[in-house]
Amino acid sequence: MSDISIRTVGRTGRITLTRPRALNAMTYDMCLAIDAALKAWADDPGVAILVIDAEGERAFCAGGDIAEMYATGMAGDYAYGRRFWHDEYNMNARLAEYPKPVAAFLQGFTMGGGVGIGCHCSHRVVCETSQIAMPECGIGLIPDVGGTLLLAEAPGRLGEYLGTTGGRMGPGDALHAGFADRFVPRAAWPALIAALEETPDCALIDRAARPAPVSPLAARQAEIDAHFSGETLGDILRGLQQQDTAFASETLAALARNAPLSMACTVELCHRLRGPGAGIRRSLEQEYRFTFRAMEHADFLEGIRAAIIDKDRAPRWRNRPDEVTPAMVAAMLMPLGDSRLKFDDGENGR
Repeated sequence: MSDISIRTVGRTGRITLTRPRALNAMTYDMCLAIDAALKAWADDPGVAILVIDAEGERAFCAGGDIAEMYATGMAGDYAYGRRFWHDEYNMNARLAEYPKPVAAFLQGFTMGGGVGIGCHCSHRVVCETSQIAMPECGIGLIPDVGGTLLLAEAPGRLGEYLGTTGGRMGPGDALHAGFADRFVPRAAWPALIAALEETPDCALIDRAARPAPVSPLAARQAEIDAHFSGETLGDILRGLQQQDTAFASETLAALARNAPLSMACTVELCHRLRGPGAGIRRSLEQEYRFTFRAMEHADFLEGIRAAIIDKDRAPRWRNRPDEVTPAMVAAMLMPLGDSRLKFDDGENGR
């Protein structure tokens, strides 16, 4: 497949995304190919570790290739998108639970579906150019691919902040928020990956790591926690509106661009995924409740139209923030019954 290279080098399983002109956006076929490789290598004694990287300087993976979802969804066919998400989430769970070390090298943009490939791995490497984000609320979706779990596990209320604003994290922020593990300068990556191919030992990553860059998010942690501790999106917005600060102003501007229903559900999901019982399968199962309904009952198709198809950046969301009720959020996140996300090893999220 020209969009992805899957091979073994010595005892190292290698996956390289090869769509640099498309910012390595993941297609459905790429998703299936990655999952097939994960299944094949899990019990293969000839494979000791996995290394996932991508061609090009601009992006590890800027997200999913959603043009086909838009085309089918506009035709009233929601099955393709639901199938894509179902199979992608199975792959995300497999990566998060993988029985062998997996090292991901995350240069440039790592967003949306790219987070699902790279940020559930056991060893997540960033560099000077890394920009990690979950910007799905900007297209009428929610942070998915297990992203709500990462957000919920971030320090304080960073999860609500990053999930609703879609804010980008540089390398220092990604390390602070728990989306990455090690900082290795980009120039050192080729030699490090070659060493991993020769000697499948992730301790090589630890030895190559350098001190974490400064995290602007860490410096704003107290301010973020204070403003994003509300129970609902409405609580958060009202608190920000009462403040005459640069942080409140810029944050309100970011929130104003995104789909209100998506942001409200993101806040709720962050809350649900804190504490006992949380985990990758729980987060994916909850996310699938929203994405299953996203084309028909939320703003996903309109979000894609505004951002990708017409590129007018002027989405017409279904609701204003003050119109989104707890009942609307509950309706998007209700259990799906027989349509629920099913994990292909027979174990389902709770």
